[in-house]
Amino acid sequence: MKSYNVCLKDTVKTFTKRLFYSLFDKEHEEKHSEYLERTFLIILSKLEIENGDDIWKSFKNELPEIRRKLDLDAIAFENNDPASHSLAEIYMAYPGFHAISIYRLSHALHKLGVYILPRMMSEYIHGITGIDIHPGATIGESFYIDHGTGIVIGETSIIKNNVKIYQGVTLGGIQVSKELAKVKRHPTIEDNVCIYANATILGGDIVIGANSTIGANVWITQSVPENSLVTYQTEIKIRPKKNGIH
Repeated sequence: MKSYNVCLKDTVKTFTKRLFYSLFDKEHEEKHSEYLERTFLIILSKLEIENGDDIWKSFKNELPEIRRKLDLDAIAFENNDPASHSLAEIYMAYPGFHAISIYRLSHALHKLGVYILPRMMSEYIHGITGIDIHPGATIGESFYIDHGTGIVIGETSIIKNNVKIYQGVTLGGIQVSKELAKVKRHPTIEDNVCIYANATILGGDIVIGANSTIGANVWITQSVPENSLVTYQTEIKIRPKKNGIH
């Protein structure tokens, strides 16, 4: 039987943590820069990926742009969450922001043709936050996740700018088939869309139009025009309890 380097999971966990810290802490970056490069090259070597030095240089050049986008994400959190008290709180204590940070790092590697390492990074943060964002998804600027637990964003999803997503949202595919690997299977979310808790949006040709609001618990398999409000309505009855009924 072929042997696999599954012990790399621990190495990737530590690498991902230190890479995340280095984005926001200059002192940490200076202290661990050699470790990050050395470990990155070791991981790629064990994954039998060539040109590790060139990939690291290209990835490292992307880090300032990743930080710029994350600063915009953090501001979106501060502007949208009434429970936030400061930007510092968001950077240090918000699982949604943590998940977006690791997504943006893993996505940059995915674009460079590195696939296993980004998936390992995304699974590491998935285990911590309960937020599952595939590194192949395309997400624009000022992205806001509230609470976040149970969110699933599939590989070919496209999320544009100023989008807000709440816990339990799924951007998924209608069919699961290996033959669809090269096909867009997940929805496109246009600018300024808000998707509330436990909404499910399925299908690669589905577009949620700009400035729309998707209510909680809806199930969508067709496109939604811009400036729409989509809600799921069910009758809720409130009445006095009868004696003896608990």
